[in-house]
Amino acid sequence: MPLFSKKKSPEEVLKQNQRALNRTIREMDRERGKLEQQEKKIIADIKKMAKTGQMEAVKIMAKDLVRTRSFIKKFYLMKANLQAVSLKIQTLRSQSAMAQALKGVSKAMHGINVKMNLPQLQKIMMEFERETEIMDFKEELMSDTLDDVIGEADEDEESEAIVSQVLDELGVELGDKLLGLGPSTNKPMVGEATADLEARLQNLKTD
Repeated sequence: MPLFSKKKSPEEVLKQNQRALNRTIREMDRERGKLEQQEKKIIADIKKMAKTGQMEAVKIMAKDLVRTRSFIKKFYLMKANLQAVSLKIQTLRSQSAMAQALKGVSKAMHGINVKMNLPQLQKIMMEFERETEIMDFKEELMSDTLDDVIGEADEDEESEAIVSQVLDELGVELGDKLLGLGPSTNKPMVGEATADLEARLQNLKTD
């Protein structure tokens, strides 16, 4: 073993042990598969010898079959136990990873709390609140000003429309009256002027 070898962390040791367990489980599966193939072969041989009447050989191979099946069961049991151990190791690794993550978060939070200046933060919040109130006030004032301007423009337009409508109606009425009075008043006035002129001329002749 090297004198200056790096010491493994608990997480690395758990990972190494889990790999060894998984490798052992795979090897056991291969051995169990061989035993199952052997079991099938023994059953086939027993049937073959029973057909030929070799009963002594059948009894011996039957004992061999029992032992083979017993080993197969033991392999299943050992695999289950190894899988349980592997699951526990995986759980420990997950818990260790979670602990490391929580440790990092706690360290970060501690750093933030150390750097955080509460009086300065309070001052910043107060300034933010004050500036927000000023901005809200300006927005409200601007909105009211726009409403007044738009309202006056609407009132001016509406009043001009009313005046135009009234003048139009009055213009129509005056036109109708002038048209109605024109023929009936102008003609008599012209006749009276003509008669008066003729009377004056006649007076001049007689004198």
